[in-house]
Amino acid sequence: MTTTSSWAGLVAQLAADGVLTTEWEPVFKALPRTEFLPPLIWQHDVETGNVEAVDRAQDPQLWHAAAESAHPLVTQWDDGQHQGTEQGRVASSSASAPSVVAAMLRDLDVRPGQRVLEIGTGTAWNAGLLASRLGAEDVTTVEVDQSLAEAARAALERQGLGGAKVVCADGFQGYPAGAPYDRIVATCGVHAFPRTWLEQCRPGGVIVVPWGTRFTHTEATVALTVTKDGRASGKFTGLVQFMSLRAQRRQQPEYADYVTTESREKAERGTTELTLDETIAGDWDLSRFVLGLLVPDCAVIADKPQDGRRPVWLCSLTDRSWACVLFREDGRRESTLYQYGDRRLWDEVEAVHAWWREQGRPGLGRLGLTVDSGGQHVWVDDAQHVARLHEPA
Repeated sequence: MTTTSSWAGLVAQLAADGVLTTEWEPVFKALPRTEFLPPLIWQHDVETGNVEAVDRAQDPQLWHAAAESAHPLVTQWDDGQHQGTEQGRVASSSASAPSVVAAMLRDLDVRPGQRVLEIGTGTAWNAGLLASRLGAEDVTTVEVDQSLAEAARAALERQGLGGAKVVCADGFQGYPAGAPYDRIVATCGVHAFPRTWLEQCRPGGVIVVPWGTRFTHTEATVALTVTKDGRASGKFTGLVQFMSLRAQRRQQPEYADYVTTESREKAERGTTELTLDETIAGDWDLSRFVLGLLVPDCAVIADKPQDGRRPVWLCSLTDRSWACVLFREDGRRESTLYQYGDRRLWDEVEAVHAWWREQGRPGLGRLGLTVDSGGQHVWVDDAQHVARLHEPA
């Protein structure tokens, strides 16, 4: 199989950046992403958020340029119900950015002779990479969507990797028939870690998963090592955005359900010195991810600027408590805020932000996650320094 110069250049750059390890570099070169993509794809620019359809039949040159690019690509909308080239409502399958795929395979630290379970087959490129390096018979991949599973089988067979097992099932349940596994990797985001994955991984095995909260769309990859007593623990490695496991899709709160005439009248007015940039400026902001770890069962809705203010809403997911901060856009620190309900959500944010500063603003290299029978525990520096018990697993 030959590769184009643009794909070879991208692979070389990933290797130079240290994302792609020496063990994986020849596998990436020999098995480009182009071999697994459907004829119609949508380019997604992470920085601008723009999405554009590219049809191989209409413009093969542009299609190959997109396929061999460093960007993630949407390959399905609305669980396959979407028709045409326009952007759908909810992206339901994608081809991840090659850098993210390389980083997660690096974190997985898989070795020949080990058996791997993948949750979320998608295009099957990731499964193909694993099968190429380990041998197809050691790879099982689970896909909830029947049409995607069928396309994945066909793509793997075209590459001579048909020995990899493609299972159409709910990935939340893993695949107990093939357990135990030495490695499990999820290519979908979760906020409540499935116990089934932990039970199906050998002691000493590694589970790599994009894990996050309902506070934001952004997760962080975490590499968890499974212990003999049924626990798994490890540090976060990088901020990512994945489509959620279908059983755990993030539901955006409805404004009208929270902000009623009565709640507006009863809301308490106050001020805050924290700025938007210090707290929840954007999906890729580390402080926003940290707040999500420690302000549980809460979602953020950012409104458009109005009269020199940027309204940002916090909505509790366990009751109808809410907070709204009218962040100033004139450079002055003090902003007006309103809070309603049994939870004082912005007070929780300020407490967490103060704790984070006291800890030296720990980043992903210092933050970790432990999953056990008691739930999901976020910690700083080591698993003994638990910051908070998150949602039960």
